[in-house]
Amino acid sequence: MGWLGAGLPLNEAMPPDSSSAAVAPADLAKSPPGLLTLFIAFAKMSLAGFGGVLVWARRGIVDQHKWMTADEFNETFALCHFLPGPNIVNLTFVFGARLRGLPGAIAAFSGLVGPPALIMVVMGALYQRYGEIDALRRILSGVACAAIGLMLAVVFRMMMPLIKRRDVTALLIMVVVFIAIGITRLPLPAVLLAAIPVSVAITSWMRREAA
Repeated sequence: MGWLGAGLPLNEAMPPDSSSAAVAPADLAKSPPGLLTLFIAFAKMSLAGFGGVLVWARRGIVDQHKWMTADEFNETFALCHFLPGPNIVNLTFVFGARLRGLPGAIAAFSGLVGPPALIMVVMGALYQRYGEIDALRRILSGVACAAIGLMLAVVFRMMMPLIKRRDVTALLIMVVVFIAIGITRLPLPAVLLAAIPVSVAITSWMRREAA
């Protein structure tokens, strides 16, 4: 899995957002977290991740442990979003591989999937027996609303580095993609095939101009 993180060097300096000061890359390179630490950290994220782990993954990686800056997390998540499979699973593998290679990827993935899988086996058996209870249905509806709120919150947090840098181009592309997929209901593959080359070309041109 080491090749997955090859394009996103951990020691590349990135500006932090206001919620988390960036850890000195040299310090992180000298003392990356151990395998047990990765397993426990991702187990905590997965157990707290009602409605989705992305919210808690960002909070743990960026805000709590400061293993990544906000920009690094956004870039890594962007890469994982375009890889096959669940986004958070891809993120876990890439992140673990960047810090500890293949063992780190396995440790992070085990922490992410293991504890919730055991809980879901038990909860699935209980739901099969008691799922028709009306009170339980109302509880699940409330959990769904809270999950939507958490997702909106993490999207806003991930946007903050772009807003603070006044990156109008990136924000404009994001809005266009949202309208294309979320409102006009255009096919996702077609939108991505158009948006990715345009985004890469614009970013490359802007960096050359800045240099």
